[in-house]
Amino acid sequence: MAYQAGRQRSQPRPVPESPEAQAYLQDYAALLEAVPFPSVVFDHRWDVVLSNAAFETLFGGVGPHPTAMPGDNFLRFVLFHPDAATVLGEHEASWCLPMLAHFASALERDGQDRVLQSIRRDIAQDPIMEAAYRHGLPHWIRSVGQDALQHDGAVRPLIHPDPRWGRTECRIVDETPRNLQELGYTRMTLVPRETGRGARPRVTARTRLGATHLRVV
Repeated sequence: MAYQAGRQRSQPRPVPESPEAQAYLQDYAALLEAVPFPSVVFDHRWDVVLSNAAFETLFGGVGPHPTAMPGDNFLRFVLFHPDAATVLGEHEASWCLPMLAHFASALERDGQDRVLQSIRRDIAQDPIMEAAYRHGLPHWIRSVGQDALQHDGAVRPLIHPDPRWGRTECRIVDETPRNLQELGYTRMTLVPRETGRGARPRVTARTRLGATHLRVV
């Protein structure tokens, strides 16, 4: 059984056989569902293990696709779904190239993985995507530097169906606890910026009586 908050997946993903791990994922799914921002847990192949209702709302308007639905494999969605650009702003530069860079790293680590190999074959069958992977990606990495390859903290354009956010930006937050790491999973949350408000309050640190406190200014 594959655990995903909010709905059952049509193509179940493998999950750990350990009852303790399965119980942890069940409870983690409940935690994920309480988060108001789109949040997703995926494995090293970007196969989605858990996602919350906010994630499904964000991508709820995309059409069907046989292999690239956002709730099945997030990498495939970014690279191959024709509707990806309707949600992910500046799609090619801000989303495709970083994801291709992460994919290239994964392929170097685990080149025999069948799922990763199938994604590589699909990239090769698309002349534009293949050119981006072979030629555009190395140039992009040299231009932006290695720090830009990290998801955590990146700010990227987003087109949210909720008019409170609309055409905005989101910050990607990697908040993967140790137990998820040990299972080979990563959690990613997209924190959109509301377009109807000014800048968010600035958080600063101060020290009082030897302890560090956070205050909003």
